[in-house]
Amino acid sequence: MDFLNYHHLRYFWVAAKEGGLTRAAAKLRVSQPSICTQIQALEQALGDKLLRRTPRGLALTEAGQKVFSFAEEIFSLGEDLLSTMKQRPTTRPLRVNIGIADSLPKLLTYGMLKPIFHLPQAVQASCCEGKVPDLLAQLATYRLDIVLSDEPAPASGNLKTFNHLLGECGVSFTAEPGLAARLKRRFPASLHDAPALLPSPNSALRRSLEKWFQEQRISPRLVAEFDDAALMKVAATDGLGFFALPSLVASEAVTRYGVKIIGHAPRCSQQFYAISAERRLTHPAVVAITAHAQAALK
Repeated sequence: MDFLNYHHLRYFWVAAKEGGLTRAAAKLRVSQPSICTQIQALEQALGDKLLRRTPRGLALTEAGQKVFSFAEEIFSLGEDLLSTMKQRPTTRPLRVNIGIADSLPKLLTYGMLKPIFHLPQAVQASCCEGKVPDLLAQLATYRLDIVLSDEPAPASGNLKTFNHLLGECGVSFTAEPGLAARLKRRFPASLHDAPALLPSPNSALRRSLEKWFQEQRISPRLVAEFDDAALMKVAATDGLGFFALPSLVASEAVTRYGVKIIGHAPRCSQQFYAISAERRLTHPAVVAITAHAQAALK
């Protein structure tokens, strides 16, 4: 099995940056023949010449340019690793991998994410949307730093996870302006037999809605069920029925989608969680997400 000798690569990298073996030897505090031997060993391992002599000194070959580009990235990462572990500032963007349950409203999700883009250090976020079980599997293998969900990870699961309650809020019912005007008059009784666009039966919001409907003795007329909350909003703007969303983002939904609010149901609540693989949250971006969400969802 082939492997790269990073010691040899470093000697080549310094020689290329310094523009000659003599200056590289002085910088690395080794003899010039030693550097020459190390670079020759690297060339033999890679099967190509990396340096060529010119009247002005050493120059990179075409292959040398490629190797130098990789070396720059490799040793830059190494410096960032040391800085990160020693908690020194680094210019490299802070990477954060976030799993997002597809049942979470997009407006609310983006509100949770916004704080990370205002951290002192630049952040590069990778957001992965999917079903909670699939996201938890990625979390367990540390491919994700955090999972945002509207329900906690199951306690009976085989994966070791920790639930952090971010908060909860009531639910608001909205619809296309004409339908909303009709349903607003006798809310909540007006929702009985009214056309409804509901989240999928296995979602936390659907369970909360069903419980509230029973308490109010309401039985809406189901028109469609959606896994995708964004698609449900599109259907609602076409007048197909009313839909529910967290009250926290109801006013923004009115602005963005042109719907109107029918009424509010504070006792029909929706909870929000951050799920982590470790009990203590340490990633700066994850801490920013959870702290802001907990303050906003009080």
